Amino acid sequence: VQLQASGGGLVQAGASLRLSCAASGGTSTMGWFRQAPGKEREFVATFGPNTRRIYYAGSVKGRFTISRDNAKNTVYLQMNSLEPEDTAVYYCAADIRCSIYTCYVDGQYYDSWGQGTQVTVSS
Repeated sequence: VQLQASGGGLVQAGASLRLSCAASGGTSTMGWFRQAPGKEREFVATFGPNTRRIYYAGSVKGRFTISRDNAKNTVYLQMNSLEPEDTAVYYCAADIRCSIYTCYVDGQYYDSWGQGTQVTVSS
């Protein structure tokens, strides 16, 4: 499946952004990861098995909300109260190869990746 992410931009601290990721077809799960300059890619949020659970990284819990529109094969990431530490390229991912929790938060178990969208938060 091909993924197309959008919605990034340059905002001030405290602002909000909503990222979108459209898939070319149905997927088993969709989630978000991010990579800041000079840092490794890290998990942000994803839907768990059968989309009944949602997992968030501790650093974004309470500020970010993941949602999806199955009819549109699209996942969203609503980001509120943005902080400079949220500056990164955000990637959507889909088609996970594993069914346990530790796989959902580890990008190596996803087969499909979007091109990334830049989010820059100024202080």
